[in-house]
Amino acid sequence: MSDITEPAFKARELDAGDELAGVRSQFVLDTASDRAADAAGVYLDGNSLGALPAAVPGRVEDVVRRQWGELRIRSWDESGWWTAPERIGDRIAPLVGAAAGQLVVGDSTSVNVFKALVGAVRLARLSGSARDEIVVDATTFPTDGYMAESAARMTGCTLRPVAPAEVPGVLGDRTAAVLLNHVDYRTGRLHDLPGLTAAVHAAGAVAVWDLCHSAGALPVGLDEHGVDLAVGCTYKYLNGGPGSPAYLYVRRELQDRFDSPLPGWNSHAEPFGMRPDYEPAPGALRGRVGTPDILSMLALEAALGVWDGVSIDAVRAKSLALTDFFLECVARYVPPGRVESLTPVAHEERGSQVALRCADAGEVMKRLIGRGVVGDFRRPDVLRFGFTPLYVGFGDVERAAGVLGETLRDGVTGD
Repeated sequence: MSDITEPAFKARELDAGDELAGVRSQFVLDTASDRAADAAGVYLDGNSLGALPAAVPGRVEDVVRRQWGELRIRSWDESGWWTAPERIGDRIAPLVGAAAGQLVVGDSTSVNVFKALVGAVRLARLSGSARDEIVVDATTFPTDGYMAESAARMTGCTLRPVAPAEVPGVLGDRTAAVLLNHVDYRTGRLHDLPGLTAAVHAAGAVAVWDLCHSAGALPVGLDEHGVDLAVGCTYKYLNGGPGSPAYLYVRRELQDRFDSPLPGWNSHAEPFGMRPDYEPAPGALRGRVGTPDILSMLALEAALGVWDGVSIDAVRAKSLALTDFFLECVARYVPPGRVESLTPVAHEERGSQVALRCADAGEVMKRLIGRGVVGDFRRPDVLRFGFTPLYVGFGDVERAAGVLGETLRDGVTGD
């Protein structure tokens, strides 16, 4: 066999041994007949928006036509609408290493970051200590930074942005809460959740983690590592759909002391008592706020069915194999010097995406999408490729790298 065809043969061998290959049929994906330009239709943007699970449209139609159309108000009880936030939270819990009763689904990631951070500062101050500093990941997704700044103003704290690796060195008696991303959204770097959580606790502070780019892609271990509070979205690796509700995790030992800055009627101990005074509900329910977004929430519940019988450890193993193979194929197909990987080589430092620095990256991604390889572009010069093990195969990886190489050899960057 010639050198240039070796990756294609390897891809077929890897796909033949893929224990998760059968899950792909549970998603709505392009077929060969759908691909306009060539046979390279590959979706590598599940780290922004997961593909549609095939069971979702039928479930949504039932929710709209029968539950809403026929049962109407009765569906709050008869169709389980009222208990959906905690019921769906319990379905997500095993994917992030949490026991039942600690996750509640609802609101956006941004709103949950705010709830978690303000709640974290209030928890830290229960001991009577005058903690007045919030440490935040300086490389965080912008909305986390915005919310952290607002939470700091509300609680009278100083905001201290630092790189995750520098966090242990800045912690002290003033630190109230620390907000970190499990995986960096630009580079795909996986941060040390166990080690950083332990450092935060050693300083007497409260650890808050954003799991948007790790939940559904790799083991998290919230309970195992003693994480205090965590938030995450559901439209990436959990495939909940555009704008699907986020979730809030409150460790069981902290639930009776968690004081949300957004007390709503849905988190009241007697939501239908219509009392003027607020009394928080027990457990994770106090993380609720207002009326749940039922249509998107039940679409998410249907989407989570693809996880039945799937091991998150198997997902992680395939994720690493996919990203390893992609980097191998990029090295083989892409002309030297055209791209630089920003994603760590070490498995313990890598999430489930590969970020490549590339001159004229915006134009390159447009060309890739035009040929059926869908990733995304992050300013100023980053090509991002997300690898969702439930529906991405090794043949997809080889084709994507091949098209990237052809695109760059064609001189898109103007060299």
